[in-house]
Amino acid sequence: MKNTASTLLKQKQSGEKITMLTAYDYTTARIEDECGVNSILIGDSLGMVMQGFDDTLPVTMDQMVYHTKMVSKGAPNAFIVADMPFMSYQVSIEQAVANAGRLVKEGGANAVKLEGGAEVCDRIKAIVDASIPVVAHLGLTPQSVNVFGGFKVQGKTYEKAEKLLNDALKVQDAGACAVVLECVPSKLADIISKSLLIPTIGIGAGNGCDGQVLVYTDMLGMTTGHTPKFAKIFADAGQAMKDGIAAYIEQTNSGAFPSEEHTFSIDDEIIEKLKKGKLSS
Repeated sequence: MKNTASTLLKQKQSGEKITMLTAYDYTTARIEDECGVNSILIGDSLGMVMQGFDDTLPVTMDQMVYHTKMVSKGAPNAFIVADMPFMSYQVSIEQAVANAGRLVKEGGANAVKLEGGAEVCDRIKAIVDASIPVVAHLGLTPQSVNVFGGFKVQGKTYEKAEKLLNDALKVQDAGACAVVLECVPSKLADIISKSLLIPTIGIGAGNGCDGQVLVYTDMLGMTTGHTPKFAKIFADAGQAMKDGIAAYIEQTNSGAFPSEEHTFSIDDEIIEKLKKGKLSS
């Protein structure tokens, strides 16, 4: 069954947890969809995971449309959410609606995600008024990394915790269908989740959220360098890939690969005729 904003809301109402993972290509999306994940996020995290940048800021709209198109083709059942990259919605309401429309019309997204609270509520409302579902994103918003001074937990003082709660209520009132809470203390995320009618999707925000999202390379042990505290490795695919590649190199060098079972046959008479023809010429 196709996952939608409505089915995710019903999961919150029934107490059934929502699962979300990132994907950036057809093959990964197909595997995740076949496993039954509820939602797939084409995150602007692709700037770090796929492109090797230190943050998400260099990602462009054209790149988001391109990756969203691949993911949507591979995942017919998941609720497809595409990130709106840095400066794709900040300049004007009109720009925000137009770019959101591209992700849906060209990319095949079912919803878009944008970062921010009260300051982007006019964007959220305008996009929703254009019949495009919006997922909000609060807490650690990676596009604001330069303002935060790094990737840090948010909402640890009373004033900041109160602002996060108020922002969550405001984006809900603006029409958001869900809220991602990133790097928020678990007790605060629990209060926010219980205060909202719409689902909360946590990443580093505890199990009081209505669902969870992880970057798939983190949860499969494929991340190099620093791994976030909240990222549990569920299967070490990274080491499995290294083992497989090392075995391929070794067997190719030794001549063990390709073996007979990996080759195609031809009638020996044809080979003999070719040899004779070559010799006679």
